[in-house]
Amino acid sequence: MTKPDKRLADLIVMPPAQLRSAWRDTFKSPAPDIGPDLLRRGIANRLQERMHGSLTGATKREIERLRKRVERTGKASHMHAISLKTGTRLVRSWNGKSYHVLVCDNGFEFEGRQYSSLSHIARAITGAHWSGPRFFGLKKRSGYGPKVLTNG
Repeated sequence: MTKPDKRLADLIVMPPAQLRSAWRDTFKSPAPDIGPDLLRRGIANRLQERMHGSLTGATKREIERLRKRVERTGKASHMHAISLKTGTRLVRSWNGKSYHVLVCDNGFEFEGRQYSSLSHIARAITGAHWSGPRFFGLKKRSGYGPKVLTNG
């Protein structure tokens, strides 16, 4: 058994006080006031991230978007997630001008500035509130169809 595998196996039998100590060692902060099962899961997740890597920026953004929606509405249903790979370039023509947006790990880049959402960019372009995914043609609606260029 490798050292990381042994640490994961050890978590199963650790008493709560030892789990709290392991949390402090793993996260360099005091353990939150949660039960032993969640402490085990949090520590195991961090150990696995160290071994295999973390979630992609796009996945983290989607989780944050879903968290905010659940916080706001209490529901996580009827969501139509849009997944864009880092490096994808969105192109939209508006009032005779072409606009380019680059998908980044932590959001979007437009005209040299970072944005957390496409809706903010759509507002910067049009001066009005738009659904960013709809404005950039990522949600179906007849009448326009911007190009989506991928990084190949």
